[in-house]
Amino acid sequence: MGLRLLAAHWPALLAWYLAGSLGRYLSIQLAGLVGGYSALGGILLLPLAILAKLVSVVAMLLVLRDGMLRLSAIAPSPVDRAERLRSFRDALLSAVLPFIAVYAVLGFLRDDVAAYLRVALAVQTDRRWAAILEETTLDTSGTVASLTWEPWTIVVVVLAFAGRWAWKRWQKALPRWAALIATYLEALWIFLAAYFVGEALGQVTAWIDTRQAMVWLSDLRQAVGDLFAPLGWTWDAVEWILGQAGVVLFVPLAWLTIAGVIYGRTVSPQGVQLRGALVDRARIRYGSLPQRLRRRLVDLGSEVGGRLRPIWQAILLMWRGGPILIGGYVLLYALILFLGQGLRVVLTRLVGPHDLFDFWVIAATPLFLLVPLVVEPLRTVLIAATYDATVGALIGAPVVTSGDDLESEEARQLVRDGELHAERSAGVVGNEIGHRDGERHG
Repeated sequence: MGLRLLAAHWPALLAWYLAGSLGRYLSIQLAGLVGGYSALGGILLLPLAILAKLVSVVAMLLVLRDGMLRLSAIAPSPVDRAERLRSFRDALLSAVLPFIAVYAVLGFLRDDVAAYLRVALAVQTDRRWAAILEETTLDTSGTVASLTWEPWTIVVVVLAFAGRWAWKRWQKALPRWAALIATYLEALWIFLAAYFVGEALGQVTAWIDTRQAMVWLSDLRQAVGDLFAPLGWTWDAVEWILGQAGVVLFVPLAWLTIAGVIYGRTVSPQGVQLRGALVDRARIRYGSLPQRLRRRLVDLGSEVGGRLRPIWQAILLMWRGGPILIGGYVLLYALILFLGQGLRVVLTRLVGPHDLFDFWVIAATPLFLLVPLVVEPLRTVLIAATYDATVGALIGAPVVTSGDDLESEEARQLVRDGELHAERSAGVVGNEIGHRDGERHG
């Protein structure tokens, strides 16, 4: 199915990927230009770079939506234009939190901030040189500024969160374009919170690395290696495998989770039921709380749960898909990344040796752009096909919102009909019939 999706949709996938990359670049340039005059203005514009990339990711996944037979059997794509726009808006809002989390873990968030600071500092420097040449006084206070946890940044986070909450509460009374503002506010407060959390974790990690226990552990590793070299090699191998396993497993599963958030608003796998004496006591104590307090806790729970529930359902869906399906997906994901690295090596060999400043500084960006143009459509199709396969593995289980077994049987029949139609469209069935006729006549 993946090859069929790729053949049918690769032009749209390439267009959306290029649009997202260009939007990210232009947003950073705009934020840096404004940041050279006003730090607050630059920081407020910086989340647009993340939103540009998020829009492209959501669009690339939704482009493949009509070709996903199993998901279409359970939840057909909306036909009405207004309903499609509403579906896109809901997917975008749901994906902001997990996307920015993955964006930050992979280091893209820090890269955006660093690129913003370079552009803003360049603008500030140009202004200073212009002031020197014109023999005027230039006040650069309040410009550029690296992101720190200060009162004004806290105010921005609180106001953005409050604005997003207000839109959710009164969205029916607001015009449709207010959804764009709500999406921006959601990205703004999550962007700032994710950046500051990442900075705090970096400081904690640096503090741990300087503790005496880590020095003792390093000395123990050295002593083990000196005592018996194979033990030292084994230690290093285990340490490397554990470090690589986190990257190899986390990245593909994180992207599959994001796909589950985007696609999975109508797919509800049966969750884990919490039971036990501790849970029962907690429920009894919750029931004894004042009604007003319980109402406030419900409001808070729905606010937090509304963001985390799609993520949890996507994780459950992967869990129900089984280790063989998910393991195969992780392996194929790693092979696609390996293909990307191989393409980079091949390109450098084809171009040959050239001067760094006369050639590579100018040609590196457009030349190596060919790599993501090959890798990104393949990666997106793999993610979509894997999600569709997890849904197919669950047809017959309570994956449809109603949980009705008759509806599950109908979904299975729709999948079979869709697969047969896709095969006929690709000429597979005709080829098989021709081959059998040939055997008979032979």
